[in-house]
Amino acid sequence: MFEGAASFRERCPSCGLESGRYNVGDGPAAFLTLIIGALLIALALGVDAAFRPPLWVHVVLWVPLTAAAVLYGLRVGKAALLASEHQRQAAEGTTRHD
Repeated sequence: MFEGAASFRERCPSCGLESGRYNVGDGPAAFLTLIIGALLIALALGVDAAFRPPLWVHVVLWVPLTAAAVLYGLRVGKAALLASEHQRQAAEGTTRHD
């Protein structure tokens, strides 16, 4: 379903779904950034208060964890948004002329 880290293929190899007709965009990115950022900051502050590790431990621990959480979260969030649009047959808005 995915071609790159967080971008869809034109057509799913399993089911043949064409992702080009859906507008997933970067909608989940802002929410994921805020949610993941808040969780990891809370964890980092907790680890710092409990263990007082040196700064390099924080860098080695939190930078890869943040990158992995954001990439995985983007894949899950975009897939959920695509599934929601597909289920509800979302399309561009139109006006009705009577």
